[in-house]
Amino acid sequence: MWKEEDNKLKASFKFKDFTEAFAFMTEVAFHAEKMQHHPDWNNVYNTVSFALNTHDAGNKVTEKDHKLAEAIDKVYERYK
Repeated sequence: MWKEEDNKLKASFKFKDFTEAFAFMTEVAFHAEKMQHHPDWNNVYNTVSFALNTHDAGNKVTEKDHKLAEAIDKVYERYK
């Protein structure tokens, strides 16, 4: 689901409605804060999109981004 392009790790996730998408974002926010990684993300109704890279590393994709992507995938599993 994740693809790397333009020095970003990108993915989009769809949910049944806005409330579910927002709940997912809230869970992801706790993981991101714990990892000290603050993603570039966007929400439009039932879709949440990410473009991850590490600002401290010159806006490149690093292991930190891959670890957050794994955490995001685990959270998303509960919404399928």
